[in-house]
Amino acid sequence: MGKNSPNTGEEKLDQAIKQWLKYDKNPKTSEAVQQLVADGNVEELRVSFGLRMEFGTAGLRAAMGAGTSRMNDLTIIQTTQGFCSYLEKNFPDLKERGVVIGFDARAHPPSGSSSIRFAKLAAAVFISHGVPVYLFSDITPTPFVPYTVTHLSLCAGIMVTASHNPKQDNGYKVYWANGAQIISPHDKGIASAIEENVEPWPQSWDETIIKDSPLLKDPYADINRDYFQDIQKHCFHREINKASKVKFVHTSVHGVGHTFVQSAFKAFDFAPPLAVAEQKDPDPEFSTVKYPNPEEGKDVLTLSFALADKEGAQVILANDPDADRLAVAEKQDSGEWKVFSGNELGALLGWWIFTCWKEQNTDPCALKDVYMLASTVSSKILRAIALKEGFHFEETLTGFKWMGNRAKQLLDQRKTVLFAFEEAIGYMCSPVVLDKDGVSASAITAELCSYLAIRNMTLSQQLKAIYEEYGYHITKASYFICHDSKTIKQLFERLRNFEGENTYPRTCGGFEVCGVRDLTTGYDSSQADKKAVLPTSKSSQMITFTFSNGGVATMRTSGTEPKIKYYTELCAPPGNSDPEQLKTELSSLVDAIVEHFFEPQKNSLKPQPE
Repeated sequence: MGKNSPNTGEEKLDQAIKQWLKYDKNPKTSEAVQQLVADGNVEELRVSFGLRMEFGTAGLRAAMGAGTSRMNDLTIIQTTQGFCSYLEKNFPDLKERGVVIGFDARAHPPSGSSSIRFAKLAAAVFISHGVPVYLFSDITPTPFVPYTVTHLSLCAGIMVTASHNPKQDNGYKVYWANGAQIISPHDKGIASAIEENVEPWPQSWDETIIKDSPLLKDPYADINRDYFQDIQKHCFHREINKASKVKFVHTSVHGVGHTFVQSAFKAFDFAPPLAVAEQKDPDPEFSTVKYPNPEEGKDVLTLSFALADKEGAQVILANDPDADRLAVAEKQDSGEWKVFSGNELGALLGWWIFTCWKEQNTDPCALKDVYMLASTVSSKILRAIALKEGFHFEETLTGFKWMGNRAKQLLDQRKTVLFAFEEAIGYMCSPVVLDKDGVSASAITAELCSYLAIRNMTLSQQLKAIYEEYGYHITKASYFICHDSKTIKQLFERLRNFEGENTYPRTCGGFEVCGVRDLTTGYDSSQADKKAVLPTSKSSQMITFTFSNGGVATMRTSGTEPKIKYYTELCAPPGNSDPEQLKTELSSLVDAIVEHFFEPQKNSLKPQPE
């Protein structure tokens, strides 16, 4: 095969490669493809060009590198052209209102890829089409993009980030004019528009057009000022904060969070948190951690523990690299560190935000318009609090795209949305951002810690008090890694045809199944018409089993990683429950689910690393 004339023996593959070489003007990715062609490396060419990245509700997320299946200059240009065309069809005033683009600090030198380059190319596409672009001049947390969409009444937002994914990945996350992540049918509409706009427009490769364009604006200074003013609406104990003796350590895990969490603490009148020096500055290599994801627990926090122990700090706050998530750890009397699960921190923040609201709103009639939200795989603790306190709780499908869009609907109906969370350490503590926000959550968590400290209480003690008042909610979540989509499909199809066609398991080990909800097929055994109330999606797998002992377990595929996740919970009514006995029972249930439903040995599933 010549460098520019592929002959793989597969006509469709050859066409995709030829088109790529015609359109790509990045010398690094273009030469990489030419070399693969010259070497006759058909296997790698199939990986690079076999499939185009699928644009979904999460936008795009893939490894950086050459080819249609990866994040690179050309696929960013094609995606942005499609998105721009779709927006033009939906917003007659697109050229008056414009879009915002933010980026994190990711980079991939072998392909010349980086988040800032992708952001500038996306800006060039819009500007070449006469659309105003608010392009941040420096790295920002993901929450700043949805905030800017709402704050400036823009048509859309783009955040170039792969959040907590491995270092080779990048992503393209999209927000609609309502300030929430896109949901169907926009994903399908944008995907179709991308297919119709694969040939680069005349000026799409010309980054220089953005330099002196009157259509380019930098929102960095204004948004930095206005965002931190807006989140101060959720600061209720400024005097306590000023005098707080609680010491905090913060890590941004080599991401963007450091500067912004320092500013959030300042906005709440706290002394600045101690920063983990080795992880404070952005580093695309994520050099001190195996996975840049605080959700993975203690491994990511090793340096934080060391600094906190040295400085006598009681609480650790950890953001993921794009600062939309927050993990929290607290020093126990034993000297050990407790890392709170997403569900435990959801319980604490939900209780705290409602407590603060109640202090400000003494009229009991106001409760009828108050809402909290959580995803269906998250703990039901907010439901228990809502039942006792009299506000509304709603469940949505997994992911903040659903909670953000539902919150916007409620806000438009003049309802108060106090809080939303998902177990994957994502918290929406303020409706100024209709997405998870680890920056505002860090300051609000610090205020909660300081408030408890003057009452000689810790987060762990307050969590126990919440469970004793509203009922213990014991949760356990994990995942298996599986790169084979066929295996994943077979695993879920077996559960749908367990004892013959269209029959689900009636038992799991010694546990009796009393209810099944399948949000892939739309089946729900608890409904009179057997149809699920929540929206269904055939493109992802998700089954929830309810057990006679009060246990609930959901199995689902991840939209952004090669994982099958599971979430389990045992809920007990308020009273004299024994949490240790509940934990033992839940562990037995999880063991049974793993053995009988996942069958890890048979399906070659790799468990979550310890």
